[in-house]
Amino acid sequence: MSNHDHHHGSDLGTRRLAWAVAINLLLTAAQVVGGVLSGSLSLVADALHNFSDAAGLLLALVARRISKRPADEHRTFGYGRAEVVGGLINLTSIMVIAGYLLIEAITRMFDRPEVDGWMMVIVAGIALVVDAATAVLTYSMSKESVNIKAAFLHNIADALASVAVIITGTLIILFDWYWTDIVATIGISVYIVWMSWSPMKRCIRILMQSTPGELSLNAIASTIRAVEGVEDVGHLHVWPIDEHTVSLEVRVAIHDDSPFTATTGIVEHVRRSLASEHGIEHVTIEPVPVSKFRSGTVVDHWPYQASDSSKRTQQ
Repeated sequence: MSNHDHHHGSDLGTRRLAWAVAINLLLTAAQVVGGVLSGSLSLVADALHNFSDAAGLLLALVARRISKRPADEHRTFGYGRAEVVGGLINLTSIMVIAGYLLIEAITRMFDRPEVDGWMMVIVAGIALVVDAATAVLTYSMSKESVNIKAAFLHNIADALASVAVIITGTLIILFDWYWTDIVATIGISVYIVWMSWSPMKRCIRILMQSTPGELSLNAIASTIRAVEGVEDVGHLHVWPIDEHTVSLEVRVAIHDDSPFTATTGIVEHVRRSLASEHGIEHVTIEPVPVSKFRSGTVVDHWPYQASDSSKRTQQ
């Protein structure tokens, strides 16, 4: 993809997010008015969740713009993690709102609410259309960003919540089952938490610099040891810089008398192997004389399976 195409795609994504923010703010206002007039807690719940959608989409928009900034002397890795931070804030807000709604629903179980079913159905029907439109706007971008993924999940949850409110309103109209409003609110809250849990864990893993789940330190160490001239592996660390870039640093033990040209060739071979077998291209490789490595000067602090020679060194 050319720089022009990438820039055009970025601008298109930004415009889509801006539209999504605008229509969700309008929907939130409509749902709050409808919820107050109808007396429906589940409709107010949907409105509060939709407001968090609008705020989350706005946060996603800001984080997306920040993440495009180039690296500088203060952020040498760039600003790519801004989207991860935005996603974590977004998802945390969903959890808090879900908890509030759950408490509110349990409190209301002791009252006999008067709910206007028709108002619920009409407003929730409008919300469903808007939620579906927002999900369409953010779907393609959600595949490549945990930040946009969080915003997309917001809207999917909202759409399902709107369906629940429509069903609840219909039951109230037909059978006067007012208790279904409370049940729907509890169901929406639990579903929000369930939908948010997985992307939240991903955000935390990236920010904690955890080894990406699809990679194995043992397998990476084996790949490096398989390179001719490599005697051992140490100081192996693999962590995500952002959602799309993985970084690696490692010490490789080589023969003490290896000439400079041979050492350079070994390092380059290791670099190519890591790129081809594990897709890791942002690597730092430090060649270390094997005598220094095995004398205990180089100490391992890693959770991967060390070779026999390294184990003897640490004992």
